[in-house]
Amino acid sequence: MLTFKLVTMTIPQSIYHSFCNLSLISKCSISTTQSLAVIALILILLYLCFRPQTVYLIDYVCYMPPDHLRIPYSHMVEHFELCNFDKETLDFETKVLERSGIGVEACMPESVHELPPNDSMKSAQAEVELVLFKVVKDLLSKHKVNPKSIDILVSNCSLFCPTPSIASMIINKFGFRSNIKSVNLSGMGCSAGLLSIDLAKDQLRVHNNSLALVLSMEAVAPNGYRGNDKSMLIANVLFRMGGVAILLSNRKQDKLVAKYKLQHLVRTHTGSNDQAYKSVYQESDENEMVGVSLSRSLLTVAASALRTNITTLGPLVLPYSEQLCFGWSVICNKIWPRGRKEIYVPNFKKAFEHFCIHAGGKSVIDVIEESLKLQKKDVEASRMTLYRFGNTSSSSLWYELCYLEAKGRVKKGDRVWQIAFGSGFKCNSAVWKCLSDTDPNIRNVWSDRIHLYPVEIPVFDC
Repeated sequence: MLTFKLVTMTIPQSIYHSFCNLSLISKCSISTTQSLAVIALILILLYLCFRPQTVYLIDYVCYMPPDHLRIPYSHMVEHFELCNFDKETLDFETKVLERSGIGVEACMPESVHELPPNDSMKSAQAEVELVLFKVVKDLLSKHKVNPKSIDILVSNCSLFCPTPSIASMIINKFGFRSNIKSVNLSGMGCSAGLLSIDLAKDQLRVHNNSLALVLSMEAVAPNGYRGNDKSMLIANVLFRMGGVAILLSNRKQDKLVAKYKLQHLVRTHTGSNDQAYKSVYQESDENEMVGVSLSRSLLTVAASALRTNITTLGPLVLPYSEQLCFGWSVICNKIWPRGRKEIYVPNFKKAFEHFCIHAGGKSVIDVIEESLKLQKKDVEASRMTLYRFGNTSSSSLWYELCYLEAKGRVKKGDRVWQIAFGSGFKCNSAVWKCLSDTDPNIRNVWSDRIHLYPVEIPVFDC
């Protein structure tokens, strides 16, 4: 009797009635067809009750810095000189800057424009408020969303982790509900944007009829390096200000207004390997100057992490023909090692129409383009984002998607592959399916100058 009561408590009422009907049927003389119909009904009810929630991307807004925050090469070199870098260091920074793939329109916060740059906590907090307050306000007002209707909040900023947290800053500013489920991530690197999406996805799969707000950015102001270690000086050149606010939902009615549907999200962490773990590493130099070191092995580590990530993602998205070609290539190399050939690289253009590769730097984009055997147009959004906005860390993928939308390239049914890399070392992939044709006339951060792109990026001799 105790077991029977427990079952009736845990199984939904509709399923319980079906079991009762099945019990009655067994006592009567009925046909096999009727029995199968009852079993099918039970299975359908079980599926409806326990199927995963669909996650919709309603919209997102990227931060557009004002023009007066642009920092052309001449200004940056002047800053390096006034920070008392020696000639060797200054030449190195200038060389990296010229070959970075970043143009003269990329922006820095006001505190970095000061001479000498202001790296105080107050300036970092001002940068966070400037970026996130703006994108959250624009996103919520655009869709007339009451802040109190937000159920889940996930924010990420790797190198600036104040108390109270950035998530609390947003809650205080916009007056979110007291029972909001909020999480703040730090130290997760440039891949934190997709980590935040994954965390929000897991929350949405548990909490029905909910809205989730995801915020991604990196604070540039407090993280300039003043020493002479070349591995730490590179970050001074690559990173620029930026951020994004993303609105997710699992509500059925939002399918009609959503831009995309999340199909897959695959995370890879190679931190058990010492080389990967140390490839992006915050530490102090011999003079106790703190900076983020980028190792020479970074590109090799990134390519390896991507291969590992693809082994999980590939079977989920690639057509069987590509999977068979890849499998046969691996088998042949194992059976005939003497005549070993290069492993077949699947044609991912058969699985995706668009690619958004983290704009971490020109070399990163080059390596991924070569590894996946992509064409110049496939990585255009990544290169142009790097050129105009620089490395905006975890938000760069969304500037790239904005570029594709402003060009009018994303159509209903298209699949977008976002690839993010970050310290640890991590490689994360997200696959989105477009639910409706994107209108290039709807304004975003690229609308004012999209007609000028793509541009030819200057190439300097090594």
